[in-house]
Amino acid sequence: MAGAMDSPMLDDIGRWLEAFLRPTVWIELAALAVCVGLAWGLVALLRQGLPRDVESRSIFFGRKIVDGALFPLVLLALGYAARAVVLQWTPPAIFKVAIPVLVSLVVIRIGVKVLQVAFPGAAWVRPIERTISWLAWLAMVLWVTGLLPLILQELDDIKWKVGGSTLSVRTMIEGALTAAAVLLVALWISSAIETRLLRSATGSGLSVRKALSNATRALLLFLGLIMALSAVGIDLTALSVLGGAIGVGIGFGLQKLAANYVSGFVILAERSVRIGDNVRVDGFEGRVTDITGRYTLIRSGVGRESIVPNEMLITSRVENFSLADPRVWHSTVVSVAYDSDVDLVMRLLDDAARSSERVLADPPPSVALSAFGADGLEFTVGFWIADPENGLLGLRSQINLAILRALRAHGVDIPYPQRVLHVTGAPLPAAPNPPPGPDSP
Repeated sequence: MAGAMDSPMLDDIGRWLEAFLRPTVWIELAALAVCVGLAWGLVALLRQGLPRDVESRSIFFGRKIVDGALFPLVLLALGYAARAVVLQWTPPAIFKVAIPVLVSLVVIRIGVKVLQVAFPGAAWVRPIERTISWLAWLAMVLWVTGLLPLILQELDDIKWKVGGSTLSVRTMIEGALTAAAVLLVALWISSAIETRLLRSATGSGLSVRKALSNATRALLLFLGLIMALSAVGIDLTALSVLGGAIGVGIGFGLQKLAANYVSGFVILAERSVRIGDNVRVDGFEGRVTDITGRYTLIRSGVGRESIVPNEMLITSRVENFSLADPRVWHSTVVSVAYDSDVDLVMRLLDDAARSSERVLADPPPSVALSAFGADGLEFTVGFWIADPENGLLGLRSQINLAILRALRAHGVDIPYPQRVLHVTGAPLPAAPNPPPGPDSP
């Protein structure tokens, strides 16, 4: 039987190779070259006017014309049209190879770009990209050589009975491929919606849109999973008991994980903590840079990042410096000599605080005689800023330098620490008399 199957396949390959020797091959090559030129020009035209960072978040475009999914898609459409025209005169030879190659290239480009946009920077995306490439090129080779229908027929003969249904290897493979395609489409749609929602959003609006984006992605992935299971042939009604058991398992064994996810949606919905807020959690202070379903990322002014579970933001005390008002008050303390002109000192300190561009004019800076210190008069200079995420050390240094220059320019003394030593107890011994000299009486 194998010999009977091999003979027609070899005849087809022989006729296909013989077709490459016909003069009409040059017409197909010219038509394919025209298709490549048209696709190149159309994609280059569509790329004009797009933002420079479009390749990092677009599936259709890349860093170059051929990197995105749009170029092979346009070329495939033009290739089908050119093949239909060539069929009017002669059976195709070049397009019999070009069409499968273009289909494989479209599958690879779409799969890779969707994963890159949906999971940017994930380490596990790279092996999946290579797997998609190898499978696509293998299917192309089997398609061109005519082995694909024969292999599918052999896989369809390997069957087994599961409950009331009969499954085959071919059915399982086709179901897995369908499931992967459905999940890729769901990721594609959710990534497009997320990009649209998060574009040019800041502050509280960014948090709300982030919540909508997370909910949309979860819903689409859930629907995609249901459709994928249906495509494989799994009876979804039989999963009701399994779903109940999984729910009980989540309730007992994964309650912390579930609590973090629920807390994440609550935080994004209530906007008690928003992206861009300056917060202090468990002694760690910084700016909220991202809120995911499970954790919140906080970055301090010195570059350290803290991953805080969302449940902690719900159940523990959180100081949000930017919740109701993004303005934050800070201060610095200055000591001057007791004989200094208090009115002059207060005016100089106020001018020094106002000299910084980051210090707000409303509310204005304040200067107060806060204490009578051991070494001099202590003044507290208070000021408001609206950008604490830019750090405080540089601003405080700038104000302190302005204060130091102003005080030195006006002769105001900054006292050194003074200490008075009192000695109690026995009197000090008298100094010994010097020895008599030669001129002594």
